[in-house]
Amino acid sequence: MNMTASDDLDLVHATQNGDMSAFEQLVGRYDRKLLRIALGVTRNREDSQDAVQEAFLKAFQNLGQFREHSQFSTWLIRITLNQSLMKLRKQRTAREVSLDEDFQADGEMLPVEVADWSPNPEELYRVSELRHVLIKTLEELPRILRTVFVLRDIEALSIDQTAAVLNLSHTAVKARLWRARLQLRELLTEYFGKHKEYRDQSGNGQRKQTVAGLSPQPAASAAVL
Repeated sequence: MNMTASDDLDLVHATQNGDMSAFEQLVGRYDRKLLRIALGVTRNREDSQDAVQEAFLKAFQNLGQFREHSQFSTWLIRITLNQSLMKLRKQRTAREVSLDEDFQADGEMLPVEVADWSPNPEELYRVSELRHVLIKTLEELPRILRTVFVLRDIEALSIDQTAAVLNLSHTAVKARLWRARLQLRELLTEYFGKHKEYRDQSGNGQRKQTVAGLSPQPAASAAVL
């Protein structure tokens, strides 16, 4: 058990013994992480904030049911995902939304390795000025692939934790993560390719104007000449 997990467990025990400040520390430790995870599911900030608040309330009310064979953070994230899915169901009343059925749909066969080409979404996410590009691109992924990517590559959960949160095998997590990374790279490559083409066309247009002697001259200079 790592230091954070051990400390979490100490705070859980303190909460169970009536120390409310201990639970407040847990809230402060995980609220931002849980909000990012909820946003990855609902794509709605208000719904995500509600889901996180409800998750903390449920966790507090059911703290006695927490089984210490798993990490507290894993248990808390699972509750948050469930609350987020409830919000999503309200958004999409016409059809049922289920993380599990999406994850199980394609089996657990791992694909062959894919070459690691630029741009790399795992690294790109950490570049603040380009973060909005990845966020927009993430929204184009199927919800379940987006959730796996957020948990594993953005929130840095281990394969064990991600599998426990989503009730999947390690192989299934790896397969979905591979698909998410592949689709993201394809989408990002397409995005940057289009922007590069636009910049090249703009640059070529300016060069052609200069070569043809058509670069605009300031009005005052033209009058003097």
